[in-house]
Amino acid sequence: MTALLGAVAVLLLGACGKPAGVPAHLPWTTMQPSSVTAVRVGADDRTLSVDVPVPGGAAACVRDLRAVVTDRVNGAVWVQVTFSSPSGDRSSGCTREKRATTRVTLPKPLGKLDVIVDHYTHFTRHGARPPALRLCGELGCDPPRTGCTADSYDQAVLAADVPYHTYRDSERCDGKWLVLDLSWRTGPACDDTSRPGCSSRLGDRWFFRAEKSGWVPILGSAAGGCRDVRRSEPAFPAALCASLEPLPASLRPSHPPASAPPPVSP
Repeated sequence: MTALLGAVAVLLLGACGKPAGVPAHLPWTTMQPSSVTAVRVGADDRTLSVDVPVPGGAAACVRDLRAVVTDRVNGAVWVQVTFSSPSGDRSSGCTREKRATTRVTLPKPLGKLDVIVDHYTHFTRHGARPPALRLCGELGCDPPRTGCTADSYDQAVLAADVPYHTYRDSERCDGKWLVLDLSWRTGPACDDTSRPGCSSRLGDRWFFRAEKSGWVPILGSAAGGCRDVRRSEPAFPAALCASLEPLPASLRPSHPPASAPPPVSP
C-alpha cells in the first residue's frame, strides 16, 4: 500500500511540473509575426538569424517557426517568416508574447544586398554594426537630410503624426526652423472636387526645429503670428511666423460640449 501511494505521489508531482497543453480541439493557424525586431548575418555571409515576436503563454504556443528565401531582386534578398499557433482563440492560453529566433541559409552570400522580411520590414548592412543589420525607417534606409526640400518636408509630416494622406498646403523654412500648413480630405472620394462634400477637409499648422534625427515638432497651432510658438520655443525666428494668418475656422472646427438640460420640476 505504501509503495502504491508513493507511486501516485510521483505521478502527481510529475504532472504539476509540466506546462498545460493547448486544448486539442483548437485549430492551429499558419500566420506571420506582427513585426521583425532584428536580423543578423553569420560569419559565412549566408546565414541570417531573424528575431520576431511570437505568441507565448502557459502552453507551447508555436510550431514550425521558419524563414524561407522567396526572391533575390531589386538589390535585396526577400525573406518570409511563418509559424503555426492556436493564439487566435484566447482559450488557448497563448495571450502573451515572447521573442524567438529562426534561421535561414541563403543560396548565395548576402554581399552588399539588403534584406526585406515579410514584404515590408527593410534591413541594410550599410551603416550597421556587424553582425547586425540596420532596420530602415518609413523614409527608407537613407532618409533625407533636414533642410528646405520636399523630401525633408515629408519627414516632418511623418514626425507630426497627422492623418494618413495628409498633404502640404504651404511651408516656410530657413533650414533650422520650419512651418508647415497641412490638410487632409474628409469627404467622399470624388473625381470632381467641386461637387458638394467632395472638397471638405480639415487641417493644422505645425512648427518644427531641426535636430540630428530630422525635423522635430514643437507644437501645432491654428493661431496667426508668433505668440503660440514662441511660448514653447522663444528662439523661433519672427521672419517665419510674424506674418502668418490664423487658419480658417473650418479647418479646425470647435465642438463645445452640449449644455446640461434644465432640471425637471417635481
